[in-house]
Amino acid sequence: MIRKVNIPINGSHYELIKSIHREKYLAIKYKIMKSVKLSLIVGLSVSLLFTGCASLNKTQKGAAVGTVAGGAMGAVVGKATGNTALGAIIGAAVGGTTGAIIGHKMDKQAKEIENAVPDAKVERVGEGIVVEFSSNILFGFDKSNLSYEAKTNLDKLVTVLNDYADTDIELQGHTDNKGSDSYNRKLSVQRANAVSSYLNNEGIRGSRIAIRGFGEDVPKYNNDTESGRTKNRRVEFLITANEKMKEEAAKEATN
Repeated sequence: MIRKVNIPINGSHYELIKSIHREKYLAIKYKIMKSVKLSLIVGLSVSLLFTGCASLNKTQKGAAVGTVAGGAMGAVVGKATGNTALGAIIGAAVGGTTGAIIGHKMDKQAKEIENAVPDAKVERVGEGIVVEFSSNILFGFDKSNLSYEAKTNLDKLVTVLNDYADTDIELQGHTDNKGSDSYNRKLSVQRANAVSSYLNNEGIRGSRIAIRGFGEDVPKYNNDTESGRTKNRRVEFLITANEKMKEEAAKEATN
């Protein structure tokens, strides 16, 4: 049983306690206001980025994205939108005239991928490209070994990737929410690794490729429906400029 003890407090004690509480209150208030201010800045930047650029083409959006965004902004956007591909590309953006030059190169590459691999979903985002393969195209259910159809599609993509050697590729594996977290994460990594190994065997340098497995943590579609779960079982290719392309674009921008 907890006993409540009443301690007499005189005037000086009361003023001391009042002062201490006021200092704590001000400290907490400052932290809250600072957090709110940061949130507003991030929110406003993201809002301006995605609504203010509505009339721009993909190349111009690439310049705008890089101007206001960096790695931190990319992480915020990726987490807020549940789109890790979007966040990663924004985080890698250069911006300005250099970003616009990179964006122009990405426009061309994205068009070639779209024509070469009609089974893939191709999106131009900022200064990069997201190529999404549904896992039912690449893998059998609950499998991580590539199907014949998968290799046929990847062969088409490899041709374009080899033509644009100055790009980096991040492979992101995702699953639906069926099964345990640990199992799904492991499966997503295995699938990304399977794609990476195949690309490497077909001539894509290993130094260009990075792998991430997210399991069920970042659903892009509604896991409450069978259709949504099927779409969430996916592998995404994030194609961004490597350092060589960035340096060449920067030189071109100054000419």
